[in-house]
Amino acid sequence: MDQTIPEVIRTIPLQHYVFFATALFAIGVLGVLTRRNAIIIFMCVELMLNAVNILLTAFSAYRADPNGQVFVFFIMAVAAAEVAVGLGIIVMIYRNIQNTDVSLLDRLKW
Repeated sequence: MDQTIPEVIRTIPLQHYVFFATALFAIGVLGVLTRRNAIIIFMCVELMLNAVNILLTAFSAYRADPNGQVFVFFIMAVAAAEVAVGLGIIVMIYRNIQNTDVSLLDRLKW
């Protein structure tokens, strides 16, 4: 079995993928820590998941091993379920308090 890296993959060095994914993940963390809107926080979490997916796909392609791409498939399936449940919760919160600001969610305490 030949474990060579395809020519198309070799055109972009692995470090570029790592720097790009690191920047995406950092933007996502910064968004989660600084924003107060639940929808924007939700999108930043998805951005962090996509940064991990980029790294898994790049490492999988460079090693010529499909295991990383299988993990990406499962991460995307879990993310789709997260979107369905998370958006449902956000819609119900908006219906109750007419706002998606997470600082107003202290009303949900007992």
